[in-house]
Amino acid sequence: MKLAAFPKCFMDQLVVQHTLTLFEWIEMAADLPIDGLEMYEGAFQNFQPDYLSKVRRALERKHLEAPMLCCSPDFTSPDAQERRRQVEREKQMIDVTEALGGRFCRVLSGQRRPEVSRARGIAWVVDSIRELLDYASAKNVVLTMENHYKDNYWQHPEFAQKSEIYLEIINRIESPWFGVQYDPSNTLLAGEDPIELLQKIKHRVVTMHASDRKLKPGHALEELRAVEDAVGYAAILTHGVIGTGLNDYPKIFAILREAGFDGWVSIEDGVNGMDELHQSAKFLLPFIHGKA
Repeated sequence: MKLAAFPKCFMDQLVVQHTLTLFEWIEMAADLPIDGLEMYEGAFQNFQPDYLSKVRRALERKHLEAPMLCCSPDFTSPDAQERRRQVEREKQMIDVTEALGGRFCRVLSGQRRPEVSRARGIAWVVDSIRELLDYASAKNVVLTMENHYKDNYWQHPEFAQKSEIYLEIINRIESPWFGVQYDPSNTLLAGEDPIELLQKIKHRVVTMHASDRKLKPGHALEELRAVEDAVGYAAILTHGVIGTGLNDYPKIFAILREAGFDGWVSIEDGVNGMDELHQSAKFLLPFIHGKA
């Protein structure tokens, strides 16, 4: 396995405020004990070949790869033209993945819009992803569908947040250019069991987001099961250093190894800064190297 990092703690600075450049993030992240960086589509200044070449060279100077691209296509819009734009945008992100020397490009279902039925949303998502497979194959890029909660900049949570919808979608798509990106914390946010989901998808996992969540004082995990679906993050949970939260990482990695997983694991936590990223990396490295 190899370890990557995602700039969870610097998203607004990179994407909204533009007070931190991608090159500055690369310089900072080079001090982490990692093999690569997971990129986010909103952190790029543009997608021109010259700029992407500069990003790739900056990574190479620090002996880092860019194996994974985190993007958030939204295939559940009732507007057919918007769904077409989302497919074309995802093709562009596949191009970016290839330009950076990466292999994995994320796909999602889309937002859980109240007016979109389960059956119609699933059909739109499956059709959109299937349409991308030949393009991904030509670029040698694997599309990875995450069991997701919500993009930082979406209004609504993920359409396929609940595992029954997520599983129905991925089970309709069989291709060597399509796999699963597993995030145990997102299962918690859905009020479900991360281990139970992993057992159902373990042979399809090609990448993983490592993150963790802790309960705020005075709350119990059972409360998540009773919370109605709502826009925004679950208020009783907080991000934290990996290994200090609710996820059973020894069991998670044991299941993944037994299933033959040997891919990239990306740290998607450390919202309070670099120190938390260092602590999370230190916790994960024994699992990455098969020593825990």
